[in-house]
Amino acid sequence: MNAALPILYGNRESGHSYKVRQTLVLLGVAHEYRYVDLLPPRAERRPDFVAVSPYGEVPIFIDEDGVLAQSNAILLHLVRRAGRLGGGADLDRTTQWLFWEANRIGFSLPNLRFALRFAAENPAVVAMFRRRTEADLDRLAQEFDRRPYLLGEAPSVADISCAGYLFFADQAEVDLGRWPSVGGWLDRLAATPGWAHPYELMDAKQATS
Repeated sequence: MNAALPILYGNRESGHSYKVRQTLVLLGVAHEYRYVDLLPPRAERRPDFVAVSPYGEVPIFIDEDGVLAQSNAILLHLVRRAGRLGGGADLDRTTQWLFWEANRIGFSLPNLRFALRFAAENPAVVAMFRRRTEADLDRLAQEFDRRPYLLGEAPSVADISCAGYLFFADQAEVDLGRWPSVGGWLDRLAATPGWAHPYELMDAKQATS
């Protein structure tokens, strides 16, 4: 294990962790991936993670600049350093989409999935998150009716962020066939060299420690 490498703490069920690791892979950033079991109470998770995580949540990213939590903050840090995938001249537009993702599709779909898979199902809660998810997919479809990616002709972290949980759409009982332009966008992303499904990229077997 090389102590100089950046470290990412994550979990295979976390689309937010997935967004960060997929970005690291596409940027070619060598790093350690440390798997965090999310089943134990937060205070009982692996001690090295508890020691650095301000909110007890994944992802956590550590590099020479320090410790960062919150997936979109980490993505902005990475593209500012790299100057590509939405960094450089595209940074303001990238930031705009990351803020939208955090309040919309990165909130609605994960909560719908959680309500169906991990929580005692409450029909009113499920219906609310389903309405929001469908509205968010309507909004994304407007973009992909006009352009292949959110910033134009090439993928960026705006796409990676907004797509993160959509690769779990079946677990939220969302039929993406209703939004063919969104499905086409996800197919284009999945065909990007270096792209992998969350369960391939984030499995505990992929962890270095």
